[in-house]
This record gives sequence, structure tokens and C-alpha cells, in this order.
Amino acid sequence: MKSAAPRPPSTPLLPKRATPAASPPGQRRLTRWALTLFGFALSLALVANAFVEPSLADGRLSLTPRFALDAWISDLPRHLAWVLPFAACAAAILPLRALGWGFALGHTRAPPLAARYHAVATGAFVHNALPFGLGDLCRAQLLSRRHALPLFEGLGAALVCKLFEFVALIALASLAIFATRLGPGAPSQMGLHSALPLAATLALFLVALCALAARFLWPFARLLESRGRLPRLARALRSLGQGLTPIRSPRQCLQLALAALGPVLMPALGYGLALQGVGVERGLLFGPLLLGAITLSQFSVGLPIGVGMYYLSATWAARALGVPADDAAALACLTHLTTVATHLALGAVSITLFRVRPGDFWPGRIERARAPSKATFDREETTS
Repeated sequence: MKSAAPRPPSTPLLPKRATPAASPPGQRRLTRWALTLFGFALSLALVANAFVEPSLADGRLSLTPRFALDAWISDLPRHLAWVLPFAACAAAILPLRALGWGFALGHTRAPPLAARYHAVATGAFVHNALPFGLGDLCRAQLLSRRHALPLFEGLGAALVCKLFEFVALIALASLAIFATRLGPGAPSQMGLHSALPLAATLALFLVALCALAARFLWPFARLLESRGRLPRLARALRSLGQGLTPIRSPRQCLQLALAALGPVLMPALGYGLALQGVGVERGLLFGPLLLGAITLSQFSVGLPIGVGMYYLSATWAARALGVPADDAAALACLTHLTTVATHLALGAVSITLFRVRPGDFWPGRIERARAPSKATFDREETTS
């Protein structure tokens, strides 16, 4: 009789690896509130830098006023001569941006210019009235509900327009540096000689990323649809790829490059008039440089410190051009308040005329019911 094979020694059961417990909702909410309060405090400190000069001496922080505040307030009406033209330049940005948005969407898919303008103005109202910079998303959602334009297609086209505006700003700032190289208030004092190449590199990277997304989002969305997986994500990627398509067309790129000059020239002219009004010689030529310094400072991802970075960059650039500290603070304060007030006023008018309701900013059944079918998707892919 064969003896039974000996059993291998039993291995002790290893304890199961404990899965990390998710943080409770209250803790996550507390973390978000703490980060928001920290960002608000940091933004307030950056704004205060326009009025006081911090310094460290013997390990102690001291704050020295840059100017007398009561004299500064009484002197503010003197700047009214350039504030009104600046408001006109700020108002002209919205229709010019609506015009460029139509070139990005294409003449066959773009809603009428009036609808695009009201959407852009409403987005500007949301951008200035609420935090987190949701203006572009809200204007795309508004046209999605009112004109059956897919949400991510409108958002992708808006992002392409913003990208071309960034490229136009870099080109305009480079021309301004070349034109003012031999004049007083050399732009090298502002550090833009080193910042512009970095900005140009960032712009080229964003253009390449946008072109790759426009090339591969459509096939990826088609792959998801063929396998029947994640239908909502497939529709979103398909719409986003449609919105980014203009970057693959040389003709539309040329149109967008020309259309992007308007929304950049208007604020550059406004800041140039402001510099001219505070006594900067050839201030109109330095307007693009001030706009470039403010724009580059807004790439602060994460904390809500956009307002603080605006005041910091505007006053720093103005002082680098020889503007006194009190006039630099007045320039930053008045340009910011004028831009916000102008866009809020125009946005309120558009909200009234366009009869915008809070429900227009939420995805609804209208958009899903009017979404293009798979046959339409195949036909559009063949034509593109």
C-alpha cells in the first residue's frame, strides 16, 4: 500500500492589508475652507503691498507706508481723464471676443453674433462676480442650452481663442520691447527680457498640446463608442475635439490670429493710456508690457490669489517704468475696479436682454436630446 504523500506545511494566513480610510466629508470641507481662507489672506497681503513696503530688520517685520493715504484718496479724481477711455477699451473686449469665438466655431455651426456677445458678456459677469474663473464654462453652457451647441465644443473653441490671444500678446509685447529699447524707461528693468522667452515656450507647448488633443480626441472617442464604454465621456471628448479642430486648419488659424489681435490691442491701448495719464513718456508703447506683466502673473493655479497678483504685478511694473508709488497704486486700483465695473454692467444688461436664468447654467435634457448621433459623428469625421 502506497503511503500518502506528506502534506506541505500550512502557511499562516497573512493579515489583509488595511485599506486607507477615506477622510470624512467634514474634514475635506474644513481643508477646503482653510485653503480658501489662506488664499484670501495671501491675496489681501499682496494687495496691501501696493500701499505699504515690508522689510525685515533684526528678524522683525516692519511695514512702511509708501505714501500718505488721505492725500492719495483726495488725489484720485485727477485720474478721471484716463479712466473713462480705459473703460471704453475694457468694454470693447467683449464684442471682439465674441467675433473671434465665431471664427473658432465656424460659420456653419456658430450661433448669431448677438447670441455670442450676450454669452460672452454673461460669462464676463460670472467671472467677475464669482470666484474660480468660471466665465468661459458659463458662456459655453449658455449657448449649449439656447442654441443646441455641444457644451465642450463651445468650451474648446473658447480655449482656442484664449490660446491665440496669448500668442498675440507675446507678439505685441515683443514688438513693444523692440520699439522702446532705445527710449527712456528701458523694459529690461521690468525683467520681461527673460520672461518673454519663457512665455513663448509656454505658448508653443500649449499650441502643441492643443494640436495633439485635436488630433487624437476624435479617434479615442470613436474607440469608446465602438466598445460601448463611457458614452457620456465619449460624447464630451467628441465635442471637445470638434471645438479644438480649428487649430488643425491653416485658414482658420490665420483668421483666429487676426481676430485675436482685437481683444489684445484694446486692453493694451487702455493700459497705455493709463501709463500716459500718470506721466510715463511714450506710455502708449509700454501698454503691452504692462498687460503682459499682469497676464503672466495670473498663472497662479490653486489658491484664489488672482486679485492680489494683479495689484502686485501692476504696481511693480508701473514702478519699474518710473511711476511714483502713489500713482502706481492708483493705476492698479482704478484699472481693476474699472474693468470689473464695466464687465459687471455690460453682463447685467446682457443677462436682462437675453433673459438668462440660473437654470441655463446647468446641463439639461435639451443638450442631451439634441446631441449629434453616431451617424452624424461619422459624417463630420469624414468631412473634416
